[in-house]
Amino acid sequence: MQLFNDLNLSLDDILHKIGDNVKGSFGKFKNKIKEFPKYLDERLEEYKPIIKSAAIAALPSPLKISYLAGLYARNSYGGVKGKILGYVVIGIGAAVAVASGIMLGLNAIHSLSSSNHVQYLGSPNGYEAFVPHDQTINYHGHTDPIGDLILPNGTTLHNVIWDGQYSGMIVHNHNEITQLNSVWVSNNSWARPVDQLNGQPYVPLQDFYVIYDKVPVQQVTINGQTYYVIQANSINPANIAGFYTYDKWIPNFEVAINTPGTKAELLPQLSGNTTSLLPANSPIFYWLNVTGTVAYQTMVYQYGSDFIGGYLLQPPNGPIIPYGITSSPSGLAFLKFTAPKQVYNSYS
Repeated sequence: MQLFNDLNLSLDDILHKIGDNVKGSFGKFKNKIKEFPKYLDERLEEYKPIIKSAAIAALPSPLKISYLAGLYARNSYGGVKGKILGYVVIGIGAAVAVASGIMLGLNAIHSLSSSNHVQYLGSPNGYEAFVPHDQTINYHGHTDPIGDLILPNGTTLHNVIWDGQYSGMIVHNHNEITQLNSVWVSNNSWARPVDQLNGQPYVPLQDFYVIYDKVPVQQVTINGQTYYVIQANSINPANIAGFYTYDKWIPNFEVAINTPGTKAELLPQLSGNTTSLLPANSPIFYWLNVTGTVAYQTMVYQYGSDFIGGYLLQPPNGPIIPYGITSSPSGLAFLKFTAPKQVYNSYS
């Protein structure tokens, strides 16, 4: 580090001193030195497509300066010596960047806990539910949703980040259902927040994302706050699907989907556009309770959105749970819940 603190030294002086140090330290390993630049050249060649001028411009100052100085050393001195000096200069700059906590500027993580290894939570034959909140976080340079993770045994982890595949889709879906709630649940100036079929007020619906099999989770600390990061890229896409229902029923949905014998059924589709208030062809829509309201509301929300309503979970014991699905994600492992065969026609 002293090399860069001495402002009176020219770049050539710095490189000369590095060259002396390299010569003294590695003189006994001449053959290994000759092989070293070739090895690094081969590794850099693998990443050549991403080393562009724009990428260089985005580097933190210490790393950018050392990278350019390293190139200067290689071009000026040439041969094995030039390559070694170039890599040494770049390495010093990288060390400075890491020490400053700004290596590549990829994310806002200031400290990681000592237990940041990946853990697998849940059950290999069970379902876990991620419930996004209205918060997002800039993690590794992109926007990820924050929410809760409900495990099959009912344990709920808070401050959970979904990172990887479908993170952008989850943010999009959640924003969309939030907008629909603002229209149908609040006292909007043009929409009536009352179910016209049973006269009951609409309730807030919530999207959530179910994972089949264990969930890979990494515990990290960001700005003093502990988070649990779902490593979504390590999950088979067939084992992820999105749903929505009354926000207070998500724990019940999680219990039901993990209960042997629970089956899914379809509600009869409504005639025409739901907003035209044509009579519905299933008595459940007229039930004077939240179940009747949510059953109808899931279908109201499908118009002008990416959602598909009109489904019911029927546990072997307990009340039915109306729900809807998202167009994406919709993994094949969930076909019995996203494409049920039987139609619900009960009058009870």
